[in-house]
Amino acid sequence: MKISVSFTLWLLLSSVSAKESTECQRAFPEDIYAALREMTASLVQLKADMRFLQTQGTVIKAMSEETVSDFAEQAAQQKTEVDKLKQQLQVQQVAFSAALQTSGESTIGPFPSDTTLIYKHVTTNIGNAYNPNTGVFTAPVRGAYHFEWSVGANGDNSHASGAVLVKNTENVFVAWEKQKDGFMSSSKGVTLLLEVGEVVFVRLWSNTLALDNANHHNTFSGHLLFTM
Repeated sequence: MKISVSFTLWLLLSSVSAKESTECQRAFPEDIYAALREMTASLVQLKADMRFLQTQGTVIKAMSEETVSDFAEQAAQQKTEVDKLKQQLQVQQVAFSAALQTSGESTIGPFPSDTTLIYKHVTTNIGNAYNPNTGVFTAPVRGAYHFEWSVGANGDNSHASGAVLVKNTENVFVAWEKQKDGFMSSSKGVTLLLEVGEVVFVRLWSNTLALDNANHHNTFSGHLLFTM
């Protein structure tokens, strides 16, 4: 009787254990597969998100580089334009004044032919259009220029004092004075239309005199009125 009951209990326990074991075996793999499926789906989504972010990052980086390049190009263009404007402004600032002698007293002439006067005592030379080594003014821009010059010397009853303004090779106006004795002087002014590179200078007329000293009686001046 005891053996029968024990055998029956054993069968029941075996049956229950087998069923539970089967259910456990069935449930455990399903949980793993579900977890794996969820993890796989998450990984796929994460990879997709990463690719999206990388793509967006590349686009943003490209946009940033392009924007920086555009800004740099615009800045370079603006700098070039500013430099051109500064250069044009500097070119348009033209004015000079000069006298014959830097120091002491000297009488120039008379010469047998017209002779270019070199005004060495330069007080103003904005734009450096006047050359104190040659006495020649060169127009840096096309425009209207105004010039003034004066000439003087002591009268000796034989020689006058005369200076002519020359544009390229053309005599424009002459300042002229002659008297028996004492200091004599004359001055003139003119406005000229000059092209770029045209020259203006003053010549002492043949057989005339020019005297200069610390008072600077003989002068040559000019300035740009406006460009054209």
